Amino acid sequence: QVQLVESGGGLVQAGGSLRLSCAASGRTFSSYAMDWFRQAPGKEREAVAAISRSGSSTYYADSVKGRFTISRDNAKATVYLQMNSLKPEDTAVYYCAAKITRYSGTYYYDGMDYWGKGTLVTVSS
Repeated sequence: QVQLVESGGGLVQAGGSLRLSCAASGRTFSSYAMDWFRQAPGKEREAVAAISRSGSSTYYADSVKGRFTISRDNAKATVYLQMNSLKPEDTAVYYCAAKITRYSGTYYYDGMDYWGKGTLVTVSS
């Protein structure tokens, strides 16, 4: 089992930047592929970015490609989401998620095993 705690959300103006962090505790962090999801009011939850256990493979939704960067520090048991050039449509609750996997170079964007409680990002126009 792993516990995930997100931080770094807040209010930012359009065009600004935020960096989200997700600290994991419990089972060995490097056993998990990690994702960031988001859910805006009235919309379905969507995968924003994903990273493999090793960090060698990443995935980005088309809506954030070129603006967001996912990274991880296995020694610190933390995954990050650097968000630049933020837009009002990025406003959402952002969730960190983990999937245990034997494959070090594979990312996933569904079928996650564990979830954090989320952190709110609000982008004003």
